[in-house]
Amino acid sequence: MNLTIGWIIAIFSVIGGYVGVSLHGSTEPISFYAVGNSLFHLWQPFEYLIIIGASFGAMIASNKKRVLSKIWLAVRNIFKPNKINKESNVELLCLMFELTQKIKRNGLMSLESDIEEPQTSPIFNRYPTVRDDQKMIDFITDYLRMMLAGSMDLVQFESLMEQEIDVLHDEASTPAVAVHTMADGLPAFGIVAAIMGVVISMQYINDPSVGEKIAAAMVGTFLGVLLSYAIVSPVAKVLEHNAEVEIRPYSAVKAILLAHLNNFPPSAAVEFGRKVLFSDQRPSFEELEEGTREVVRAK
Repeated sequence: MNLTIGWIIAIFSVIGGYVGVSLHGSTEPISFYAVGNSLFHLWQPFEYLIIIGASFGAMIASNKKRVLSKIWLAVRNIFKPNKINKESNVELLCLMFELTQKIKRNGLMSLESDIEEPQTSPIFNRYPTVRDDQKMIDFITDYLRMMLAGSMDLVQFESLMEQEIDVLHDEASTPAVAVHTMADGLPAFGIVAAIMGVVISMQYINDPSVGEKIAAAMVGTFLGVLLSYAIVSPVAKVLEHNAEVEIRPYSAVKAILLAHLNNFPPSAAVEFGRKVLFSDQRPSFEELEEGTREVVRAK
């Protein structure tokens, strides 16, 4: 929603300012015809084709198919409500509380069936938001298997988790990086379009219409800068924020498992996880406590 509102404000501010300046001081009365005539000079479809087409072509040329797929999915999802929110984080924390509590009471071996078949596990099925996130399920179950195997010390375990989170962050950030690169290139493609327009205009140097042709060429520079800073850069920034939000729950799982391995009780361990979540998506101490009480009462 904020992205759409920002686009509207930016475009209307630029176009409104342009129309206002072009009509300022005019002896003719302001009318729809005058406004339309002013805007007509910005309509240079071949300049648009050069700039937008070259930008998309460069993005396709510089990214693998898997990255282009990620970009498409990420851009499509920026207009949808974020799946990572306070409610989903409460589910994740309560799941981790229940898992660590079961380990504390019955030992690691009691989780073997849950780890091997999480989709049929009664524990995981109580938390459908987490259960349906296959990447998160794999992350949790992989490290529980390592704990079960007992082949790593605490330092190695923490280091491996940190490395995997870095990889996940790099993958999640790929669309943002690609769109940022596209935004950075748009002003340059605008200059390319403008130069091509000037080259054509110079062929009509003695023609009375040369001024109009040069003005049309300058639209390329205007369009490249406008698309870069008002349209595409905000999309890249939103994708960057979404990537940070997507990765934060993995850091929470890491904090909880490390706290558990350091012999903190389940209620304290999940508090470690709660603290690393973003504040606007972090349940309060009371909300988490109520969630863990529900887990205990359900047993």
